[in-house]
Amino acid sequence: MSAMVRADISEQVHVDISLSPRVNSVKPSKTVAITDQATALFQAGVPVIRLAAGEPDFDTPAVIAEAGINAIREGYTRYTPNAGTLELRSAICHKLKEENGLTYSPDQILVSNGAKQCILQAVLAVCSPGDEVIIPAPFWVSYPEMARMADATPVILPTPISKNFLLDPKLLESKLTEKSRILILCSPSNPTGSVYPKKLLEEIANIVAKHPRLLVLSDEIYEHIIYAPAIHTSFASLPGMWERTLTVNGFSKAFAMTGWRLGYLAGPRHFVAACGKIQSQSTSGASSISQKAGFAALGLGYAGGEAVTTMVKAFRERRDFLVKGFSELEGVKISEPQGAFYLFLDFGSYYGAEAEGFGIIKDSESLCRYLLDKALVALVPGDAFGDDRCIRISYAASLSTLQAAMERIKQAMAILKPAVPV
Repeated sequence: MSAMVRADISEQVHVDISLSPRVNSVKPSKTVAITDQATALFQAGVPVIRLAAGEPDFDTPAVIAEAGINAIREGYTRYTPNAGTLELRSAICHKLKEENGLTYSPDQILVSNGAKQCILQAVLAVCSPGDEVIIPAPFWVSYPEMARMADATPVILPTPISKNFLLDPKLLESKLTEKSRILILCSPSNPTGSVYPKKLLEEIANIVAKHPRLLVLSDEIYEHIIYAPAIHTSFASLPGMWERTLTVNGFSKAFAMTGWRLGYLAGPRHFVAACGKIQSQSTSGASSISQKAGFAALGLGYAGGEAVTTMVKAFRERRDFLVKGFSELEGVKISEPQGAFYLFLDFGSYYGAEAEGFGIIKDSESLCRYLLDKALVALVPGDAFGDDRCIRISYAASLSTLQAAMERIKQAMAILKPAVPV
């Protein structure tokens, strides 16, 4: 067939480029988009300070990295069982027993390519079309989109900064219906750093207990990044909650292993097996090399031992610096984070202010664009997390970097005046 004939045919054929309703209902991740934009600017030589990404700035502890290197050298590079190696799942059971007071057997653990995969698989496994996924806001950007991928409806329950972004049990009770299938709790929280006290979790558990269809997905990925006197409580450890809780955790945050892609789900066998079925037909098991590294991480001692303690001490120092700095900024409301490595700040009093050469600050997105443009600091708008009055700052960066960012932000905000009297 001649090139001319082929060209004629291709002109006549119109390829259907439509996408499925499911994927059209899903929004792209704003944190990923902003991080990518800031990285592109940085690589082009623009001195952007990147405080948008949710990953520690520390290297993976050497003992963990060595375990991964040794796995490669020793030829430990083949498929593992879909659910994860027995070695790692047994170590996870030991960790959950010792640190969280939770009893599981290895067949009640599913190891995946990151905690994100665990959460998506759990939502897909238990939700039917039309079911409701209850999500307190501010929320991690992916929760509502995961609900939509499962043809479920995200039901957003707002929490105010005046209550440290903690869910009001009365509001929860008023919103539950026979369609409510999963309540997602994240403590310590991304994006707010809030930690749920045990007493509040007990009040929530009492409400959950009245609804037979309601499960709880407890996202505990930040459990070790917590600042005394705050104490982490695993939701499944509360009376009557083990049977209906899916606990998600992983290695990315506490052990600075974001690129290793390793997380796990613990729960009743029936639900974990269902999640494993989805995994077996999608990605199969996690990397054999990462699993050896994960096993080494769990061998570092209680709560990650000295390696994690050192990182948490640095995070706390950075948190304290930023809280002090932003408390000096007129019109900014702060809820001091008790865990994780984020500040979620209310800049709403500045909305309506005008910046010369930029225009009006209308919302969190325009404020973040202004700060990227004027201060060369990349932050994430709060509307991505369900609260448009706020912006998220990741303090997973060195203290000197944060000091420079703080100076830039203060200079950029000084040009503005709060539009709303404070």
